[in-house]
Amino acid sequence: METSGGDIIASVLKNQGVAHLFTLCGGHISPILVGCKRAGIEVIDVRHEADAVFAADAVARLTGKPGVAAVTAGPGVTNALTALKNAQMAQSPVVLLGGAAATIIRGRGSLQDIDQIALVKSIAKMAVTINRNCDIVPVLAHALQAARSDVPGPVFVECPIDLLYSESIVRQMYDPVSGMAKSTGGDLKSKLFRFYLQRHVNRMFTCDFDAMAPIALEVGVPSVDPARLEKAARLWAKASRPVLVVGSQALLQPAKVMDLAAAVERLGAPVYLAGMARGLMGRSHELQMRHNRKEALREADVVLLAGMPCDFRLNYGRSIQARARIIAANRDRKDLTLNRRPAIALHGDPCDALCALAATVPAGHGPRREWLEQLRRSEQRREEQIAAMAATPCEGVNPIAFLRQLEDFLEADSTLVADGGDFVATAAYVLRPRGPLRWLDPGAFGTLGVGAGFAMGARLCRREEEVWLLYGDGAAGYSLQEFDTFVRHGLPVIAVVGNDGAWAQIARDQIKIFGDDVGTALRATDYHRVAQGFGAEGFLVRSAEEIAPTLRAARAASRQGRPVLINLLIGKTDFREGSISM
Repeated sequence: METSGGDIIASVLKNQGVAHLFTLCGGHISPILVGCKRAGIEVIDVRHEADAVFAADAVARLTGKPGVAAVTAGPGVTNALTALKNAQMAQSPVVLLGGAAATIIRGRGSLQDIDQIALVKSIAKMAVTINRNCDIVPVLAHALQAARSDVPGPVFVECPIDLLYSESIVRQMYDPVSGMAKSTGGDLKSKLFRFYLQRHVNRMFTCDFDAMAPIALEVGVPSVDPARLEKAARLWAKASRPVLVVGSQALLQPAKVMDLAAAVERLGAPVYLAGMARGLMGRSHELQMRHNRKEALREADVVLLAGMPCDFRLNYGRSIQARARIIAANRDRKDLTLNRRPAIALHGDPCDALCALAATVPAGHGPRREWLEQLRRSEQRREEQIAAMAATPCEGVNPIAFLRQLEDFLEADSTLVADGGDFVATAAYVLRPRGPLRWLDPGAFGTLGVGAGFAMGARLCRREEEVWLLYGDGAAGYSLQEFDTFVRHGLPVIAVVGNDGAWAQIARDQIKIFGDDVGTALRATDYHRVAQGFGAEGFLVRSAEEIAPTLRAARAASRQGRPVLINLLIGKTDFREGSISM
């Protein structure tokens, strides 16, 4: 069988260790899908293009290798843009392959032909079109390299349809007698047209596919200046009330997560974990603090921000007291000084920076023990408050009480996917990820709708482990259709929908401030029946007594290979009053 451009793309992906391709089919990209299947790459076809990119994003975060999605031209690409922006904000190495109109009719009004590069270039690290078959291997190799290097992020490669099919098929397409550009005349104009078409095809296929060799890739990771590291080590050693904040960027090298955890332990300071860093220290490490971060930062004398900018999550730097000395480690030069200029800026990978710093500074001593005990007492008071709230009766199931039962039920290798507002943010206070890279949330963009795609990617990376998808009932509406994908591809995800019939995070403060719930009310919909309609298992939980048996039944169904959705009818609480971010 003649080699096609789709086969060459598949071979490049295979050579770079890509195991999964996420897609929603389209005629523009059929050769890529078929080529990947032939090459042994698992093709996962979804029900919305955004979910293909979300799934690729999850794979990238969990493996450190680029996640790859392929979507058709026009609306296929535009449907993927929100997910692509989320990957950019989360600094995930994602490669999006987009179909495009044939090279010779670009811009002439063909089906789904738009200027995709103009749309994508403000989001992607690189947005490029393949124009000749010679370019397929180097362009795609460069895309995979760029996605992972320096500050990782998404890359877009536009693939015109006539470069994806085999040369013989394309020459037939361009045959002026039988192909798409029919012309039966024999006058000079017709002869010139045939000559033009032939020359165009010859230029497109100037290389022999079979002679194209794979390209070795080197991923560039910025390294920290040793002199700055020594300066940071001296400052850290003198701190009496240090605080370490670890953000998602510190987890960009999954192979080093255990080294990172050991470095944090060696540094000996109270640590707050954010985003993808949740779970880095396990379920209950003595240095890990989970509550009252603002209070700790207001009293700290030295704050080390590892892969965490001073954005809205740190109140634009105002959460840290003015007199505190800040050490910041970040791959992104802009994020190093965002809103607050650190005393010492370490430009480089934060994981490498923490490991180097831990090898330099002495272990924790005297004053830090008292500081740790002070913060632990604050932690304990907050845990007691949460326990009291869990015992407070409400109409429906108390969401905190449910989450506390789920916390005790989770296995050591469980992965948690967070997609929602109020219910999911409440879960972040209660649930304790069991280990590194076992918590997936959107990141700084705060995108609703990541859930099914993230859960899909996580389950494919962790075939023998439980993946729990925590949905708000609002967020669930974005991707419930992917239960069809879970069923078709044998991905037994367990989803829990916290169903209070509202966009609760918005409604709570909107009603308080404006006295109006306009746009925030939903119905207590039978989401479990929706899942059943797609061939999954569905359970309804209406009372506290139903929680434990339902969790057991959900696990049993998942272990038998069936996806599960638990529709949890929760009551309204004021646990997170005033939580709208601005």
